[in-house]
Amino acid sequence: MSDTVWSYRDKDWAEDGDLVGYDVDAEGGSIGKIDEMSSDVSGSWLVVDTGWWILGKKRLIPAGAVAGIDHEKKTVIVNMSKAAIKAAPDYDSEEWDEALRDRHDEHYRRHVGDSRPRPDQEPGSNWGPKD
Repeated sequence: MSDTVWSYRDKDWAEDGDLVGYDVDAEGGSIGKIDEMSSDVSGSWLVVDTGWWILGKKRLIPAGAVAGIDHEKKTVIVNMSKAAIKAAPDYDSEEWDEALRDRHDEHYRRHVGDSRPRPDQEPGSNWGPKD
């Protein structure tokens, strides 16, 4: 797996604790809440319960898509569009295997990028690792 897709941009984000329950915002709005997460080196990801947005489906989002974290508001922002996330393969922990991981890897390599500035670098923003 690619370090840029499956690793946090800021290593402190993985060390700052549990993000389960945080809201997730993408380009275009909210996509749901974090249901589970992994902080494995070069294999970090978030599982987002999309609720009503994609009829109860879950999406696995690689850590490289995380552009910022606001611990006060309990929100994670990802640098992907809602459309790209909706088009991602469904995530089901009971069906997780090497082939499905490869499908996720292929999908996210096309969509995770640095086209959007990190929110903690925007003037007046309170995004980023907690102090």
